[in-house]
Amino acid sequence: MNLIVTGIIACEIGFWVVLGAGLFARYLLRAQRLSTVLLACVPLIDLALLSLIAWDLLANQEVADFAHGLGAIYLGFTVAFGRQIIARTDVIFAHRFADGPAPVKPPTRGVAAIRYEWQQWFRMVLCAVIASIVLGAMILLVADTSRTDELLSWIGRVWLIAGIWLLGWPIWVTVREGFTPHATDASPSNAPDTDARTSARDS
Repeated sequence: MNLIVTGIIACEIGFWVVLGAGLFARYLLRAQRLSTVLLACVPLIDLALLSLIAWDLLANQEVADFAHGLGAIYLGFTVAFGRQIIARTDVIFAHRFADGPAPVKPPTRGVAAIRYEWQQWFRMVLCAVIASIVLGAMILLVADTSRTDELLSWIGRVWLIAGIWLLGWPIWVTVREGFTPHATDASPSNAPDTDARTSARDS
């Protein structure tokens, strides 16, 4: 198996293992300090993958392939969506083990749905920006266009994904809800704020 693909899989497994251990320590062991330390280690997994990609391209003099670009996109995704994933998982653990409120599904109708879809898309834009920076940095560091054509292609791909996401979700939902009577219903109960709940719990 490709080294970078192996690294991506290992980082994904590591992400869930560290996240699960951190939440286990928080809600079952009641070890708040240990939980904080474990959850603080989550970004180190991204750093490990970034180091692996850089080492493979620079030290091994490898030609960038599909996996190197995918690794950069994975990094962007975990940075942009990681906190949200952690927040939602935290709510599930809190509900299951600490009598916390039940997880709230994302809104699907009304202004709350429009707001949610735009928030998600802006996270995708952040993912694309981070991935583009990582890809651009690797292209500059390698300084050999014959070895980095695939990385340049990935910059276009990630922004194409962002464009498709824009049309298929926030714009579509905005147009759809704009022509329905309930579009003015912005009830706070329809818009989950798991990030805020988790931030308060982490403090």
